[in-house]
Amino acid sequence: MHNGPRTGLAAVSSALLAMSRRMEVHDVLRTIVASARELLDAEYAALGVPDDHGGFAQFVVDGISEEQWRRIGPLPRQHGILAAMLHEDAPERLADVRRDPRFGGWPAAHPDMSDFLGLPIRDGEETLGALFLANKRGPARPDGGRGFTDEDEELLSLLAQHAAIALTNARLYERSRELTIAEERSRLAHELHDAVSQKLFSLRLTAQAAATLVDRDPGRAKDELQQVAVLAAEAADELRAAVTELRPAALDEDGLVATLRNHVRVLDRAHTAAVTFTCDGVRALPAAQEEAVLRVAQEALHNALRHSGADRVEVTLARTPGGGAVLRVRDGGRGFSPSTVRTAGRHLGLVSMRDRASGAGGRLEVRSGPGEGTTIEMEVPGG
Repeated sequence: MHNGPRTGLAAVSSALLAMSRRMEVHDVLRTIVASARELLDAEYAALGVPDDHGGFAQFVVDGISEEQWRRIGPLPRQHGILAAMLHEDAPERLADVRRDPRFGGWPAAHPDMSDFLGLPIRDGEETLGALFLANKRGPARPDGGRGFTDEDEELLSLLAQHAAIALTNARLYERSRELTIAEERSRLAHELHDAVSQKLFSLRLTAQAAATLVDRDPGRAKDELQQVAVLAAEAADELRAAVTELRPAALDEDGLVATLRNHVRVLDRAHTAAVTFTCDGVRALPAAQEEAVLRVAQEALHNALRHSGADRVEVTLARTPGGGAVLRVRDGGRGFSPSTVRTAGRHLGLVSMRDRASGAGGRLEVRSGPGEGTTIEMEVPGG
């Protein structure tokens, strides 16, 4: 049963807080769409992010099931009034979108829509996306009219302004993470070059020595050739290890334990703090649980290495009696007081981590205190 929209400042505040808590672009997009749909009491909401060709690079919907979305099929590159909104400065409010000359029809599985409200999300001159709502719900207004109102338009404009901030922050956050990864990859490339170059140089000299000794001292030549074999094996091992670290984490190929171990190894080499990983009997978990554990571990490690000032960070993964797993990321850094947990929660992405834990059917606990370090503990069930 539909209970109607939440109204007033509390509803607006709740929507804005939900957006600001998300750190990754895709999560921000989904939160904006869900917040807009709830706030304006619409049956459908969508948000399109432009590509470089006048169409959409991403398109997120709310109010349509995944099965419906699959049946609708891919979004056309140029999508009538939706794509047109990427080039508009002002909101567009229509009593019936089907009567607009830009309307080009829908795929057979597309739900029927009539009243429409759309506007661009802009950051200065740049259009970050376009937000669309359709089919205003609820009873008819006192004047007998239906559809979106002036108040809805003002509310959506306010939401869009804050959405632009949240989206820009998420982009910057992801960019900073990309730069961190790029720095680590660059460092690994240098290490790879130095290590393998040294090994190959030694290999070449040893092979040359063996060649000059083969006639006058076959015994020493044999020893040198054995050393060639050792050096070649070491070079192959170093090359294999470096390639493993440079390759993106692939849970579906390597599993949680190997992926997490490799990630910890990369961070241990990239930072002055010692980062360790211990695993105790964890078996394969369902894909959703493995991804949630990995993402929380990455977030907790990022926080510990960037903000705690710790010289050691310990990651442990242990099997629970029920066949699930418990992850612990502990640092001996500066910690924070429970009285500042709300501020710290926003700063350290604790809300996002809790969302991931609950989304995987698990729980997340944070233990910290000034000068006592911080422990993030996440438990998820097995299959």
